[in-house]
Amino acid sequence: MKVVLASHNAGKLAELAAILGQSVPQLELVGYEGPEPIEDGVSYLENALIKARAAHAHTGLPAIADDSGLAVEILGGSPGIFSARWAGGRDNVANRRLLLAQLADVPEQHRSAAFICTIALVESSGETSFTGIWPGSIAFEERGTNGHGYDPVFVPEGFIETAAELSAEMKNQLSHRAMALEQLASVLATRF
Repeated sequence: MKVVLASHNAGKLAELAAILGQSVPQLELVGYEGPEPIEDGVSYLENALIKARAAHAHTGLPAIADDSGLAVEILGGSPGIFSARWAGGRDNVANRRLLLAQLADVPEQHRSAAFICTIALVESSGETSFTGIWPGSIAFEERGTNGHGYDPVFVPEGFIETAAELSAEMKNQLSHRAMALEQLASVLATRF
């Protein structure tokens, strides 16, 4: 069974194919070669649906897409859907530096945050979505070299290490994306 991932990112395709393949071995996740839609939604779900609908319309295949970000409680849930371009561009280092500067005087007990991932599945028979939330807090400085994005400043709940200090295997078991993918896999497994 073929499902298209609405992303031009080969690394994401390989990662998601490996994770979903463990639960749904008959699934063949394929990359998307079509035009990229404009992500102008105001929520993770809207942006995921925009991408999945475009891939489904272009290929005729069931399509999945995700949108994710970091929500910091004291910042009212920001950077949220703007996480990738929080500092004005798509520069992870600049984004982290800006976030740390914004929280410079905020004490530890008020640095609560969560990574959020919503995955949309669009098929000719309908649309479904799955959301994973990975709670934690924002560190006072960057630590670790594993991962990407805000991983070096995000401390998962129950850990003293940042996400960037965890092994890729551990992160893939605990993360917001892993939670959403687990829900998706359980639905796909019942259909095929």
